[in-house]
Amino acid sequence: LVFFLLSASIVPNGFNGLSIVFLAGTPEHRCALPRGANLSGEWRNASIPLELRGGRAAPSRCRRYRLAALANFSALGLRPGSDVELAALEQERCLDGWEYSRDLYRSTIVSEWNLVCDDDWKGPFSTSLFFVGVLFGSFISGQLSDKFGRKNVLFVTMGMQTGFSFVQVFCTSWEMFSVLFMLVGMGQISNYVAAFVLGTEILGKSVRILFCTLGVCIFYAFGYMLLPLFAYFLRDWRTLLLALTLPGLLCIPLWWVIPESPRWLISQGRFQEAEAIIRKAAKMNGITAPDVILDPIELQDSNSQKQQAYTILDLVKTQNIRTVTIMSVILWMIISVGYFGLSLDTPNLHGDIYVNCFLSAVIEVPAYIISWLLLRNFPRRYSMAAALFLGGCVLLFIQLVPAHIRVLSVLLVMVGKFGITSAFSMVYVYTAELYPTVVRNMGVGASSMASRLGSILSPYFVYLGAYDRFLPYILMGSLTVLSGILTLFLPESYGMPLPDTTEQMLTVKGLKYRPASNSTRVSREEEENPVILKSTAF
Repeated sequence: LVFFLLSASIVPNGFNGLSIVFLAGTPEHRCALPRGANLSGEWRNASIPLELRGGRAAPSRCRRYRLAALANFSALGLRPGSDVELAALEQERCLDGWEYSRDLYRSTIVSEWNLVCDDDWKGPFSTSLFFVGVLFGSFISGQLSDKFGRKNVLFVTMGMQTGFSFVQVFCTSWEMFSVLFMLVGMGQISNYVAAFVLGTEILGKSVRILFCTLGVCIFYAFGYMLLPLFAYFLRDWRTLLLALTLPGLLCIPLWWVIPESPRWLISQGRFQEAEAIIRKAAKMNGITAPDVILDPIELQDSNSQKQQAYTILDLVKTQNIRTVTIMSVILWMIISVGYFGLSLDTPNLHGDIYVNCFLSAVIEVPAYIISWLLLRNFPRRYSMAAALFLGGCVLLFIQLVPAHIRVLSVLLVMVGKFGITSAFSMVYVYTAELYPTVVRNMGVGASSMASRLGSILSPYFVYLGAYDRFLPYILMGSLTVLSGILTLFLPESYGMPLPDTTEQMLTVKGLKYRPASNSTRVSREEEENPVILKSTAF
């Protein structure tokens, strides 16, 4: 029950996180002409100059011929093309606004607030602000859940995500929309992290691994699949945003079903509450609980034991751990750029935007399953490198596909998304296994922060497509291949005991450094479940 309810709470994250694909969709547009313009029908049709776009001549989106000159020619009875050479005419900006096509969208934030031409940077900037919110949310969510409890933070941040999304529906300016979108990003990742941590601390060992690797990821992908379905039937951005917000209200009844983490309650000395939750679970599962589950004296003794304090500087103290940290930061940032870049680029693919977005979501499900199987059965280094090489190489091949074979280019993008998503799923576990126990949370947390920086940059990789259609794929493909090569230099952790100290860490290839031979034996649960150790530093 806890497994499915916590996984279900992740579903809204899937469609809220990438809703900007449709909310900020850019329809075809051209300069508007004022109603009082004294132009003949012929001159109205010829008022927009042609420009080369995607190898074909198309009406300009940001320029028109100077209106005063056109009105003169129209009054004199001259005809465009035959009497007047259009190419020689002076041009001007769209001084009277724009006309937008309604073939794909009835309205978006782009068409409502004219985020085109000189202001076309504002759409990607809104997306980046969302990921800035994600950056701050990922930074504070672990600390908040440590202080106030996993359950409290989970429901407060779900309310934050739903509440600010609802307020966005009534935005009156782009600035207001963007600030609220950043707050939605903070709530979104905090909700994700709190659910992740709560699940890892409540669920049993066998279910916990499934929850961490498949449960959370696949329910996120399921939410992502719902996004294009909502968007297909709701073409107005305010209506769409309202429809995406309302499912968050369905999570309210979960407050009375999902329990607080007994592990967190024990860490706070609230033993009676923790024992009550465990007894309730035993009763629901038809298990007879022992008379004494938690011994307060024994638990207080274990909680009072002092441990050596470690800081973020310990991630760069020795040459070996410093190299692992630098390589992990680069790896996470590049994978994040690739994943979010391809997800946000779906409107620019050939074919139907709604079908392409749905395919981009569907391809994540086999990617998560494959990554889970690879983690269970194959070396980490080669599995990661293979996924990154696959994703990077197919993105580089897209520019070689003939223009008339559009299906093939879409297929290559989806294969690229498959490879990068698989790598994204595996990198959490791999990084957690490379760092020693004493700084594992900090190591994964620092790498995750780098991932957020990559997601902030990703909209601008997509933005480069306005200048050259293949440039985003060339950049993302090249970086992904380079990260695959970088992965081969990391140490192999498959089948190895988790290191407890920096001296026990495996050595990066090429470094003249030998770890201490006397490695401390780690617990069987840690060896079997490295993935659970990344929970609080997502």
